[in-house]
Amino acid sequence: MFAIIASGGKQYRVREGDVVRLEKLEAEPGSTVDFPVLVMGGEQPVVGTPKVDGAVVSGEVVAHGRGEKIRVRKYKAKVNYRRHLGHRQPYTEVRITGIKA
Repeated sequence: MFAIIASGGKQYRVREGDVVRLEKLEAEPGSTVDFPVLVMGGEQPVVGTPKVDGAVVSGEVVAHGRGEKIRVRKYKAKVNYRRHLGHRQPYTEVRITGIKA
């Protein structure tokens, strides 16, 4: 059985036991978080409008971190315009502990 959850404006396909990297959540490592379910998959898939009533996916926060550095460069020819910028996106690792329908 799998579920599609929504977190941080994105959708993720998860199964019990998966470890997923989500947009940063305001939760301490070791705490439990619940996510709304958009689609329940399996032998009889259930699609929510927009969420599946009574379904919830729970997960345990494993750790927080920052992703790989992305370097952004801007350049315009003939006008001596150059810009350099770096960015590291924060994330939260969550281990999926249960899917309840």
